[in-house]
Amino acid sequence: MNLADYLPQLGQGLLVSLQLTVISVVAGYAIGLAFALGVASRNPWLRWPALVLVEVGRSIPALVVLYIVYYGLPSVGILLDSFPAAAAGLTFTVAAYSSEMFRAGIRSVPKGQTEAALALGLSRRSVFGRVVLPQGLRSAIPPLMGLAIQSFQGTSLAYSISVNELMSQAYQISAVTFQYLQVYAITGLIYVIIAVPSTWASVYVEHRLARGQA
Repeated sequence: MNLADYLPQLGQGLLVSLQLTVISVVAGYAIGLAFALGVASRNPWLRWPALVLVEVGRSIPALVVLYIVYYGLPSVGILLDSFPAAAAGLTFTVAAYSSEMFRAGIRSVPKGQTEAALALGLSRRSVFGRVVLPQGLRSAIPPLMGLAIQSFQGTSLAYSISVNELMSQAYQISAVTFQYLQVYAITGLIYVIIAVPSTWASVYVEHRLARGQA
């Protein structure tokens, strides 16, 4: 049986995996930044809920989060299809981890930058929005790119809740052909083709940013 005939099916799974990655990364980074600002807030009504959500999201494995969203939420009247459930669960996990990266980036900005801006007469809100936050986001770019690669790899967990992503398609093909080694080797190669160049790009960007800061 020619495995080349099943490459379009793997391509469909890859497309679903990439869609999940884009949704979870874009939405997760936006929510993660909000979490980071909440944790950094002096208002305890913002800080403590944000901190709890971040710690919970980082402590619970992504697979468990997916199970909670897909299998657990229906018990309280919230029923999601497999793809939205996977997107929601992965987004929450990405948000929790990216929050700490945003927060580390913001903290890495030298205090002298803030003091100089205040000395020029800028308000603290303007200093944060125009001086601290842009530099903090720039410092957070390399680890955020690494997290995006991990998020792409993490989409394989969506197979457990019946999302027809890459791993799910690989399992279906191997169950028909019984060529498990070949099918999963091809699937692994597809992950490598996506992840390795992305990793190189992340390293390149990190070096470029380091030169700019120097």
